[in-house]
Amino acid sequence: MINPATEFAGFLRASLIEPVPRDHTESDAAFRRRRRVAIITLAAGALVLGWALRLDPGDPLFYVGTFASAGVWTVGAFASGRLHLGRAHTRSGADPSHAIVQSLVLGGLLLALFLAGALVVARVPALRDPVDRLLSHAAVGSLPLVAVITAVNGISEELYFRGALYAGIGRRHAVAITTAIYALVTAAAGIPLLVLAAALLGIVTGLQRRVTGGILGPIVTHLTWSLGMLFLLPHVLEFAS
Repeated sequence: MINPATEFAGFLRASLIEPVPRDHTESDAAFRRRRRVAIITLAAGALVLGWALRLDPGDPLFYVGTFASAGVWTVGAFASGRLHLGRAHTRSGADPSHAIVQSLVLGGLLLALFLAGALVVARVPALRDPVDRLLSHAAVGSLPLVAVITAVNGISEELYFRGALYAGIGRRHAVAITTAIYALVTAAAGIPLLVLAAALLGIVTGLQRRVTGGILGPIVTHLTWSLGMLFLLPHVLEFAS
């Protein structure tokens, strides 16, 4: 008989703990170049993102700013050097596959965790008000366009933070460092819960990056979580009010 606890522990071990064997070694010159490009991109991206997220709901510049932020992360990521999609463990133990299913599950688990937390946040005005302000961009503006922006930015952030920046840090403490930097950049929005979300998302996607050696898994997890939050969080907050 299948033991759910054992199955879940095995899933976490395969998706977040045990790295898939690979060789992504690059020359010292390529590594130094990647690091320089990553630093320049970080400075530019943080400035643009901080400006965009502080714009008032309904301001047309919000769309310009968020697309510009995505452009900075994307250009910097590809300019830094080669990016790998990565490979994931399979249940059968055969040749590794792309981390699509694992990532959908991880994104769904993160989404459920945050929606459950939203039931508490909804009753604390100091925490809820900044979240309502962020969500109002979708309420005041075009929800389909905000969804596109959310998806584009989710992909671009993973290309940079779990792609270029992760590779530019080196093999020691890459998960912790990229997560800390991701949270600090997000702090520019002035929303405490968004910083917490960035930290938790950064840990999960960082561990995925360490296991799979690539960006595909983190991208799928990020999109599952962020788009789910965009469409479901307002309803959860309204229900808890």
